[in-house]
Amino acid sequence: MVPVSVVIITKNAADIIKGCIEEASKLTDDIIVVYNGSETETSVNGLNENCRFYNKAWEGYGANKNKGVELARYNWILSIDADEVPDDELISAIHKLNFDDKKAVYDIKFRSYFGGKPVRFGSWGKDHHIRLFNREFVKWSETIVHETLTLPSFIQKKKIEGHIHHYSVKNVQEFDSKGCYYANLSAKKYFRTGKKAGAIKLYISPIFGFIKNYIVYLGFLDGRTGWNIAKITVKHTRRKYHFLSQMEITGEKKQPANESLVVEY
Repeated sequence: MVPVSVVIITKNAADIIKGCIEEASKLTDDIIVVYNGSETETSVNGLNENCRFYNKAWEGYGANKNKGVELARYNWILSIDADEVPDDELISAIHKLNFDDKKAVYDIKFRSYFGGKPVRFGSWGKDHHIRLFNREFVKWSETIVHETLTLPSFIQKKKIEGHIHHYSVKNVQEFDSKGCYYANLSAKKYFRTGKKAGAIKLYISPIFGFIKNYIVYLGFLDGRTGWNIAKITVKHTRRKYHFLSQMEITGEKKQPANESLVVEY
């Protein structure tokens, strides 16, 4: 085992979280699951003696992740979601790290799946995120959606071998539903920060997004899966700026909302 705590946030994801916990147990004796809902703990209770569960009201992705980070036993944190599974190559690479370098963060490649099929091209095929860091210097931003890690200027970004396998969506309907949910959250985030919709964002950005994802990033090589991802991503982009334009018209109050729903993404 290594001095790394694995922090997982979830909502009623017992059907997918077992594999995540099983792989994380190969790495550490400290797994923290912060969940919003009633089913997760009872469904996986007893799966791993090193797993601790905390039921926390939903305050946003970044806030709930930070809560898990605070509860961790170790300062080094591997942050993953319930539908993400570290592979053996990544686990082996983490075992070999020198954890004395507290100012390093590790950028991990993602391998995403659509309906169980790996996506090799498009924006999904290029996906990577910093997910291994030391909490003494790094924390999550607490925006309502698309949280990021706040990194001081002295932090050194490093690559690491292996992948996190992201079992993102089961089918087109689920992807479309999630896209709508995130479009709404993104619009609220933009509205609160003063970002405007505008004609370019409403009509031009979705087209350029499709060209980049489907053609420039070779998304068409993933066949129907690549087409579905590019098509629904365009729809998601249009939705969020449409929602934002509606908020500008109705004058929604620029105050944080208490979002009660968390979606695995």
